[in-house]
Amino acid sequence: MLYLLALVTVLAGLLHYYFTRTFDYWKKRNVAGPKPVPIFGNLKDSVLRRKPQVMVYKSIYDEFPNEKVVGIYRMTTPSVLLRDLDIIKHVLIKDFESFADRGVEFSLDGLGANIFHADGDRWRSLRNRFTPLFTSGKLKTMLPLMSQVGDKFIKCIDEVSQTQPEQSIHTLVQKFTMTNIAACVFGLNLDEEMLKTLEDLDKHIFTVNYSTELDMMYPGILKKLNGSLFPRVVTKFFDNLTKNVLEMRKGTPSHQKDMIDLIQELREKKTLELSRKHENEDVKSLELTDGVISAQMFIFYMAGYETSATTMTYLFYELAQNPDIQDKLIAEIDDVLSRHDGNITYECLSEMKYLSKVFDETLRKYPVADFTQRNAKTDYVFPGTDITIKKGQTIIVSTWGIQNDPKYFPNPEKFDPERFDPENVKDRHPCAYLPFSAGPRNCLGMRFAKWQSEVCIMKVLSKYRVEPSMKSSGPFKFDPMRLFALPKGGIYVNLVRR
Repeated sequence: MLYLLALVTVLAGLLHYYFTRTFDYWKKRNVAGPKPVPIFGNLKDSVLRRKPQVMVYKSIYDEFPNEKVVGIYRMTTPSVLLRDLDIIKHVLIKDFESFADRGVEFSLDGLGANIFHADGDRWRSLRNRFTPLFTSGKLKTMLPLMSQVGDKFIKCIDEVSQTQPEQSIHTLVQKFTMTNIAACVFGLNLDEEMLKTLEDLDKHIFTVNYSTELDMMYPGILKKLNGSLFPRVVTKFFDNLTKNVLEMRKGTPSHQKDMIDLIQELREKKTLELSRKHENEDVKSLELTDGVISAQMFIFYMAGYETSATTMTYLFYELAQNPDIQDKLIAEIDDVLSRHDGNITYECLSEMKYLSKVFDETLRKYPVADFTQRNAKTDYVFPGTDITIKKGQTIIVSTWGIQNDPKYFPNPEKFDPERFDPENVKDRHPCAYLPFSAGPRNCLGMRFAKWQSEVCIMKVLSKYRVEPSMKSSGPFKFDPMRLFALPKGGIYVNLVRR
């Protein structure tokens, strides 16, 4: 019995050592940071699903107001959280080449070849190839389609609000963004059955799982083990969707120059030449397998519908809580639409100055992209400090922390669209507002996201007002199981016909 007890004691000691072996890393380097706990590092609350990871990072940001760089442990892996905006500008923009990668690679067959998670030459080539899809010229041609989707959405609201004006606004606007992405990007007209399938799929995509923490504990393990961040059912769905959509086109371009047309052009080439940093560098190529193609389908759908749906959820909530702001916005919508015969065009959106400010303030207070992550490609000394990050280590930027910091946005809890008046914006640090990140690896679809949201908002507010619901009075308790920060149980508003 004593031998068994001794063995258990030794094993417990070894395990404790193993799961704390790195925890003096930042202390040795005189870098301030929160005290880590065994196994979890500084992420205990998010790992145990008590708080979303984004809120854990915000708490760390708030805890060290006088530090430029905070040493943290993502599980047992030393990383840093940046607080200083000048350093963040160097990382995201000025010294981008040293931090071009996100460092979250996983199985190419498990959707890991998508443009968001891809790193290195693969990311560069995909970015260059798909950038033309999101130019203002291309998006202008999509506006009539967005408007048609918006009209159908209003009919949906008419039906549901007749019997129940109090609605979960996130669930409702998801129907618009899902339908709009399917129509504008993939050329699909969703029926009720397909919409229900996508709603069910949402749970598999946006429910957090432990693959992320596993990759933090053992960086690169998902790629080595051919694992994925997403369940097999998600991969299977998008593999089948890609196959079916391409078969529907039968290899013939639609002349819409949408994403499917671009994919068909790529498919004919069989491979995609990877970008070269130097002229004398050997040309490499990426084989355009069906898995690589379906990965792009997946990421444009996933990022395109949920970020906009969550942003509009918060926007409608804030309008319900601030009727004076809603009155001013409705007055602008009525005025602009009347001058454009009710048609939402590029010129029409350009005139919606107050709507743009309301949208920007929503993303200021509720940055749905949560946080920015980059990996160091070389050893790097942060400017103005003697702190070095080693090659392969991870950098975190807490967007939620920065954009709710009274140092940059006084009285941050107040919803104030006038923060984005040109006079107030011009003197603001370029990295004080990062809802779409910054630099060469910023969000490719940010213009699309803003336009589709503005179309939906204009359609809704031209017919309805939103009023507060007793179910959603705040302060919010965020759902720790949701990938993006959303209150547990959703957000409710009352939709009242004007």
